[in-house]
Amino acid sequence: LKCKPMEFQVGDKVMLKVLPWKGVVRFGKRGKLNPSYVGPFKVIGRVGSVAYKLELLEELSRFVEEPIEIMDREVKQLRNSHLPIVMVRWNSRRGPEFTWEREYQFKKKYPHLFTKTAPSSSATL
Repeated sequence: LKCKPMEFQVGDKVMLKVLPWKGVVRFGKRGKLNPSYVGPFKVIGRVGSVAYKLELLEELSRFVEEPIEIMDREVKQLRNSHLPIVMVRWNSRRGPEFTWEREYQFKKKYPHLFTKTAPSSSATL
């Protein structure tokens, strides 16, 4: 028994399903209390067979999260390999947010963050 995709008309109000991403707090709650749906939002157009353009709140539609700086570096030991990772501080309206990212992927996407020497977690005392 398969569910048929729901269809909406321009002007309908819909709830938007949100998923946790990289452990970032998006809507003010954490874990089980984090909402599964936000809205309602007005449908302003149809993009595909089951994709719609929504009239979002200003803070949801224009804000782009960008990494600000590399806070820390570590090398994770995986069975037979070493995986360099970096702790990244992101800009956010809700305050500072931090995530661990793979260094080589992050260096390709944001090379300007690696021009300065970031602190190393492998310093000796």
